[in-house]
Amino acid sequence: MIKDIRIKEIQEYVMKNESVSLDELMTVFDVSKNTIRRDVQELVDRGELKKVYGGVSVIRKKLESFQDRKVRNQGVKEKIAKEAASFIEEGDFIFIDSGTTTIEMFDYLKDKHLTIFTNNIDMISLAVPFKNLNVITFGGMLDRKTKSFVYQRNMDVLKDYNIKKAFMASTGISLTNGVTNASPMESELKKTVVSRSSEVYLLVDHDKFDKYGLITYCGLDEVDYLVTDSVPNNIYIEYAKNNNIQLVVPK
Repeated sequence: MIKDIRIKEIQEYVMKNESVSLDELMTVFDVSKNTIRRDVQELVDRGELKKVYGGVSVIRKKLESFQDRKVRNQGVKEKIAKEAASFIEEGDFIFIDSGTTTIEMFDYLKDKHLTIFTNNIDMISLAVPFKNLNVITFGGMLDRKTKSFVYQRNMDVLKDYNIKKAFMASTGISLTNGVTNASPMESELKKTVVSRSSEVYLLVDHDKFDKYGLITYCGLDEVDYLVTDSVPNNIYIEYAKNNNIQLVVPK
C-alpha cells in the first residue's frame, strides 16, 4: 500500500475507534511496528492524533466561541460564502445554518426576495430592516457560543416545510465520520433540515477536512454541493465523483 494512502487510512481508523493500540494497527494494516510508529508519528507531528500509553488516540476539540471562530480565516470564509450565495435565486426558500462562514452570506443575498429559515441570531438581526426577506425561526434555548437557538421542542413543525436549499456549516468532515458538529443540542435540527432539503450545500474551509466534532449530523454522501476554498486531495475528489457531489471552489 502507498504510504500516503496508508497514513490516511490509519487516521480514519483511529478517528472511528477513538483510541487504538499500535499492535492493533500492525495487525489491521499488516505492517511492522517500526512502520506503524513512523506513520503514527507523522500524524502526531501534524497535530491530527496524540500518543497514549501503548497506542494513539484522537484529539477532541472544544467548541470555541463564535467570535474566536469568526476571526480565523476570515478572508477564506467570505470567499466561500460569496460562492455559495451565487446559487440562491429569487423566491427561494432556504435554510441558513449557524456558523461563522454561513453568516458571511448575508451581504450577497440581502437584496433578493427570499424566505429564510434560520436559527442564526446574527442572520435574524441583520434581516430585520429588509422587508424582502421573510424570516422563519422557531426559537428555543440560546447557545451563546454558537450564537444560535438550540433544542427546539417543536421539531415536528419542520416536517411541514419543503426547504429548497440548505446552507450548512460543520466543525469538521471526514469520509469515516461524515459531517459533524460540536454542539449536541444543534444536531437534531441539522439532521432534520438535511432530510427536508432538496439541495444541501456544505460550506467548509480547508482546515475542516479530516477533522470531526462530537456529533455526526449527516453522511458526506447526503451533501449535494461541497463549497470550499481549495481543491481537496484526490481521495475526496474521487468520493465526490462517486457520490454525485459537486465540488465548488472559488476562482
